[in-house]
Amino acid sequence: MNNKVKGKDLTKEAPRSPRMRIGGYAILARTYDKCSALLAGNIGEYHFDCPLDNMLFGFKGVKGDDFKAEVEKGATDQEMARWLDNHGDKKTPEEVKAWSDEAEATNPYDNPEKREWFEEQVKPHRLDPAKTTLFDWLEVDDKASYQKAA
Repeated sequence: MNNKVKGKDLTKEAPRSPRMRIGGYAILARTYDKCSALLAGNIGEYHFDCPLDNMLFGFKGVKGDDFKAEVEKGATDQEMARWLDNHGDKKTPEEVKAWSDEAEATNPYDNPEKREWFEEQVKPHRLDPAKTTLFDWLEVDDKASYQKAA
């Protein structure tokens, strides 16, 4: 546990939506919340450096461990956006926006390798997998998880 890192207690509330953009990057706010919660010892059922986080890390060509090391030093989410701008693969603001827009529109149902998994994930929420984006499902799943706990 790192006392320098403060963040959301993900045992009590969900991380921010993957739609929330910091520095233009989709997923960053959520990734930051999970990383800081991991470092603070209150990540709950969430996972840092998961496939969603790796969409962002892969786009920028950075590693989760390097991201975590910066957060561990006390970097804010805004500082992490600047860190992403200056590390890994150089991307223009237009490329960041295009990638973020594409990430937000991602539907795992469209990928034959992920279709069955996604159908199982959305079923408890009575969502149509063909019309539900990954971000839609994450938001509904977060909300449902914390309504049950309340």
